[in-house]
Amino acid sequence: MLNDGLFSLRKPKAKIEAERAQYEKWAFPHGAEQRTQLEALLKVLYPKDSLGNALVTFLTGKELFEGDCKFVGGDIDKGAEYMLNKRKKFKVVITKKMMPLMVALVVADARLDPENPQYPSADEIRRDAAAYASRQGRPSG
Repeated sequence: MLNDGLFSLRKPKAKIEAERAQYEKWAFPHGAEQRTQLEALLKVLYPKDSLGNALVTFLTGKELFEGDCKFVGGDIDKGAEYMLNKRKKFKVVITKKMMPLMVALVVADARLDPENPQYPSADEIRRDAAAYASRQGRPSG
């Protein structure tokens, strides 16, 4: 989804804008406020990275997580286990060391309440990431 020709120069401008809107709806289904919250959270969790790099990493993780959840029958917890213990890393975008934090972020994103989409605090995400790190490399049961 990240590299599906979204910015192709051969497409009409209206089609590019429609695809951009569709992508934004996928990435931030709860709107601009969700994006603002996520960006603030990413700045805290990845202080050494640019916001653009952190956002691309998150969106890559989100796309992989959604695919993994579908692969394991739509269960969020099984999707998280799959990412931790089967996928382990994704190219150079998400390393093994980064995976627990990424899983914590995408699980938090997947569990946002549509009525009141509020991300957990950075400390809660870090706590969840530590719990995922302790489960990383273990066979899932």
